[in-house]
Amino acid sequence: MRPALWLAEGLGLGRMPFAPGTFGTLLAFPLYYGLSAILPWPAYLALIVVTLPVSAWICGAGSAARGVHDPSSVVWDEVVGMLLALTAAPPGWAAPVAAFIAFRAFDILKPFPVGWLDARVSGGWGVLLDDVAAGLYALAVVQILFAWLPA
Repeated sequence: MRPALWLAEGLGLGRMPFAPGTFGTLLAFPLYYGLSAILPWPAYLALIVVTLPVSAWICGAGSAARGVHDPSSVVWDEVVGMLLALTAAPPGWAAPVAAFIAFRAFDILKPFPVGWLDARVSGGWGVLLDDVAAGLYALAVVQILFAWLPA
């Protein structure tokens, strides 16, 4: 298997027979815990933003290999969206769980502009940007929710 397709399919998680996007999203957790352990959140966020063109290329390569725009097996976009949702998450387990639930909800329900981006942007960026938007929505939910909860 080509390295770009292997990454696009989330190291094989995108080939799960059911809910590949959900399984692919789980790949973000070891990446998040590894990166957040060594990077302060501004550097963590900067790394994600700077690597967005590479992520778009990975998603585009995976789609091209499968011959379909945004095939369900391509889950790197979910990984990136979830990494965004986890940015500056408060310590503990509750914020990552809330981020996961919020991200999956926004990714599935596709409120504006998530669905708009999904329908109107083509290529690797089209595969990626709707999940980036869903990740940003989930990030906002987590930050607002946990800013209001007692420490």
